[in-house]
Amino acid sequence: MAKIKLVVICSATATGKTRLAIDLARAAGGEIVNADSLQVYRYLDIGTAKPSPTEREAARHHLIDVVDPDEEFNAALYAGQAGRVIEELAAAGRRIFVVGGTGLYIRALLHGILATPPVDQKIRNYYKELRDSRGREYLFELLKKKDPLAASQINPNDWVRVIRALEVLEQSGQSIVVLQRGHAFADSTYDVCKIGLHLERVELKRRITVRTGQMAQAGLVDEVRGILARGYDENLKPLQSVGYKQVVSFIRGRYGWEQTLDMINRATWQYAKRQMTWFSADDAIFWFGQDEQEKIKNKIEAFYTDR
Repeated sequence: MAKIKLVVICSATATGKTRLAIDLARAAGGEIVNADSLQVYRYLDIGTAKPSPTEREAARHHLIDVVDPDEEFNAALYAGQAGRVIEELAAAGRRIFVVGGTGLYIRALLHGILATPPVDQKIRNYYKELRDSRGREYLFELLKKKDPLAASQINPNDWVRVIRALEVLEQSGQSIVVLQRGHAFADSTYDVCKIGLHLERVELKRRITVRTGQMAQAGLVDEVRGILARGYDENLKPLQSVGYKQVVSFIRGRYGWEQTLDMINRATWQYAKRQMTWFSADDAIFWFGQDEQEKIKNKIEAFYTDR
């Protein structure tokens, strides 16, 4: 039985994935499956650069606004839900574009969940106690010393992944990144064409700054106030993400507005660098510049016509 064909558009934040995907899907009569770990949450619209209602009318999107901010969502849940959507779209004869910058979600969808050592509760509790007694920064510094490779790809504020990386290293003697890279070579259940968008660093930094300003003008602060007014705790995982964490601190009076904008830009750039590190390790990605849309279209058409 022939594998389902998927086009995966993956690269760092602010590289133009959404616009490209909408243009491609609209031209091909295709649909988009979100692969951004924050756009799955309701109410987080501006700060996640979620496609607007107009953009969603131009091309149908799936797996956007599927859970509330306090609901559990992870790579395994994503892979299951995305897989079901893909099967339905394939059965309907639609071209499918998986689009996003969350490499973990994309890998889980294409290759399944990584088999890592089972959780040892004693080890986990030890690191949780360190987090509570010494702080998250201490925990991340510990990871940087023990596993700099993993630390380069994990958000310092994502203590769940920091602890998991420390656990895996202690239990297996290997970096979780090494295990993940080996896992990435496992056969996929799909026939995949991966497209990456490359921007020079100066241009990407400029785009990040522009987009932060646009988010601010679009009402990011009011969006965050609204989420908090709904009773959601500021320590929830999605509200600890880039942009939301900094605006919450501004609302609480911890920082001034200009400092907040600067912090968002710096945190977004650090996130983009982690994404670039992740995707640059994937030799299956075909990279294109920002003015090479025609080449991208030709590549995808060749992929679909190659039987």
